[in-house]
Amino acid sequence: MDELNLLQRIAIWTLPVLFAITVHEVAHGWVALRCGDRTAMMLGRLTLNPIKHIDPIGTLLVPGLMLAFGGFIFGWAKPVPVTWENLRQPKRDMAFVAMAGPLANLVMALLWVGVMKVSLLLPANLSLVAQPLLYMGAAGITINLILMVLNLLPLPPLDGSRIVSSLLPNKLSWRYNQLESYGLLILLVLLASGVLANIIGPPIYKLQAMLYLLAGV
Repeated sequence: MDELNLLQRIAIWTLPVLFAITVHEVAHGWVALRCGDRTAMMLGRLTLNPIKHIDPIGTLLVPGLMLAFGGFIFGWAKPVPVTWENLRQPKRDMAFVAMAGPLANLVMALLWVGVMKVSLLLPANLSLVAQPLLYMGAAGITINLILMVLNLLPLPPLDGSRIVSSLLPNKLSWRYNQLESYGLLILLVLLASGVLANIIGPPIYKLQAMLYLLAGV
């Protein structure tokens, strides 16, 4: 996508980013509802309307700046609230709720593979449609893989930490979750130092290559 100007890149990335963060958060809320917690539903967060999930900094400012300066696309949405005590089996169910977001991103990445395949099947006289679709499919695959792999890191408050916490004894789990106060700061330091890209980059690139092969690129 290096040949695209900034406005074209924003146009290509906007829809995939909004879908990726929205479906990720709705998946958390939907699984929480299935496990007995109605909090997200009562607050109107079980909706695919991205406005309900946008965080001005994490969804707009940070990804926009990173896109403009050619950095690693990174962002977040407003977390869907989950009332731990409402879950039928809180410790086990919280792991299911946490896994729902990354799994949703994997499913969306596969759907964007389908978009790429469609773009490659369009006739040459529809290149004005096919080319943007191809780029958008690639962007959709990339952002969903980033969100999936990033959220599986065992750093509170990321989803991976919720899974790890559910496997730990109660006392150790409580201590581990105390890291959440510093989680975002740690994440931003890892991002700024380039360490985050070195950690999540290799699995993302391998998965991306596999999905591009599946798409026929």
